[in-house]
Formats: sequence, structure tokens, C-alpha cells
Amino acid sequence: MSNVEHHFTQSYQKARSGFLAACEAAHIPVQSHPHPLLGRDGEALAMDVARLGARDAAAVLVVSSACHGVEGFAGSGVQRALLADSSDSGLLNTAQRAGVAVLLIHALNPYGFSWWRRVTHENVDLNRNWQDFSGPLPHNAAYDAIQHWLLPAQWPPSAENESELAAWAQQHGARTLQTALTTGQYAHPQGLFFGGHRPTWSQQTLRHVLQEHATRCQRLAWIDLHTGLGPSGHGERIYAYRPDDAALARARQCWGSEVTSIYDGSSASAVLTGLMWSVVDEECAQAQYFGLAMEYGTQPLDQVMLALRAEQWLDNHPQAEEAQRRAIKQQFRDAFYTDTPAWKQQIVDQGVQAAQQAVAALAA
Repeated sequence: MSNVEHHFTQSYQKARSGFLAACEAAHIPVQSHPHPLLGRDGEALAMDVARLGARDAAAVLVVSSACHGVEGFAGSGVQRALLADSSDSGLLNTAQRAGVAVLLIHALNPYGFSWWRRVTHENVDLNRNWQDFSGPLPHNAAYDAIQHWLLPAQWPPSAENESELAAWAQQHGARTLQTALTTGQYAHPQGLFFGGHRPTWSQQTLRHVLQEHATRCQRLAWIDLHTGLGPSGHGERIYAYRPDDAALARARQCWGSEVTSIYDGSSASAVLTGLMWSVVDEECAQAQYFGLAMEYGTQPLDQVMLALRAEQWLDNHPQAEEAQRRAIKQQFRDAFYTDTPAWKQQIVDQGVQAAQQAVAALAA
């Protein structure tokens, strides 16, 4: 594939305008679902949905970006690269010939994308927000135990604070620390990986999108684009669904034996709760489903975790000085987006390959 640098931008506003322009050039209609708030530059925010293919297509491929806001810099670039390839072997033409509809959902969490946050405007991790809120929510006791070290009163943390957190990690293990931090928690609304106490705007809007576009198909594949975990530039192919041996086998048949799973310990990700994929059973149960979270590595895990802590501390302390605010925000953006030509080329190449594999599997 040719140089992909021009598919990537430095702001949500430019990413969105580029996505809409690419859809117009490809003659693909777009439905825009306006967000209730404005972006960092005063711009309108929206979840934009582009569909290529018949409304009653038997097979649908969904490719989505910015579930975790700031990760949209990468995901949007991959989506725009898919739209820009008008060659016979490009995704859009391949899908049309195969009778597979393609649904591109740009910015599941446009607020986080614009404001350089991972969470929604409700401070909720969208991929922990899919719970039955009418009943008891999961309790993450390990997170309770370390919350005061993760987000201390002052930033940067004191040496004593970091020493105590490190001692806890040494006692319990690095994987236990990762699980405690990332699995999801519902007791600290201003904490990390908060799953919310009710459905977010993004959850409700995505549910409506799937109700409209993914309830008539017989086969459904979904690639959700993420960043921040694993070796730099490598796209880990993480099985994205509930524990289901048949669905995992379908995912590996489509995307290869290297597809990992949080349920058997093969993934760099910990076991998580409140995952977005539960919406498939709730809204698209008629379809045979296989899904993938494409997780592109950026920086070492300890650097990413430190950036997450710093950014959440900053949101909890709006009185922080401007110089510190700018530094923390840049540190955070860099933890989820490696702004180099080589990294961008790597993620596009892998994203295009995964999309093409999905179309081939859906058409088989």
C-alpha cells in the first residue's frame, strides 16, 4: 500500500472532516448522530456511520474506531485508508463483489477523541459500560485497595507513594496489578476504568446504530480498533466476544491461529467486565458472529499506565497549571498514538489485512 501519512491528523475535527470527505469521494452515504456536547475546539461532535452495501445484505462487516476516545487517532486513520483504496483489490470493491455490506462507525466516543480522553464525557470507559444496571454491579476489591496510590492528592506522585504501589504489585504480582487496574470498577466515579452507573450516550447511540444496520444479516463480523497494549506497531488480534468455543474457532478460522483470548490467558489484556460485545447477543442474536479487537502497541505498559493515571488525576484537578496540563495531555496522547510514518504504515497494513480476511470469511 502507498504512503498512508495523509490519512492521519492531529485533531478530532480534522479526522472527522477527512472521514466525511473520504465517504463523499467514495459515494457512500453517512448518517451522523450528534453528540450533546461540543469538542475541544468548539466543534460539533458526532458518531458518524457510513454504510456500503444493500440494506438486506446477508453478511455485514463492522469496522469501528475511538471506543476509547484518544485511540481514535489511529482507528480513524485505518478507516480512511480503507475508504481511499479504490483499486479492484481494495476493501470496498472486494466487499461489493462478494455481496458483503461494510459499516464504518467513526468515533464511538467522539468526546474522548476530541478532548484527548480515553473515557466518555461521563468519565466512563465505554468498554466497561455494558452491564445490567438494574442489578448489582461487579465489585473490584483489588482496585479499592490501590485507588489512593493510583490517584494521589499531588502529581507527580511522591517517591513514597510509588514505593508503596510497587510493593503491593510485588506482593501480588504484576498481572494482578494489571487486572486490578483495568478489569473495570463501579465504585469510584472519578477513578480509572470506571464502568458507569447507567448506559452512556455512546452505548445508547451504538445500540441504535446496530438495531438499524445489523439486525437483518445472517453473518456479522466486527473489527474494533484499539491502541495502547503490546509491542509497538504490533496489532494483537484479540477475540472479541463472550466465552464461546465455536465463536472463538470462527475468529481463528477468519483471522488466523494467532488470535488471542482473554479467557484462556493468551492475550496481553486481562479479563475484563462490561464489554461492548455483549450488545451482539442483545441486538444481533440472529447472526452468526465473529469479532476482533485489533490492539496496536505503542509504549511499554508501565508508561501507558502512568499516562492513564496522570490524565485522570488532571481531570480530577481542573485547577492544575496550564504548563502541567499541556505536558500531561501530550504524554497521554503519545501513549495511545505513535505519530511516526513507520508506525502508521504498520497499523494500516494490519488493519487492511484483517478487514480483507473478514470479507473473505463472510463471503465463504
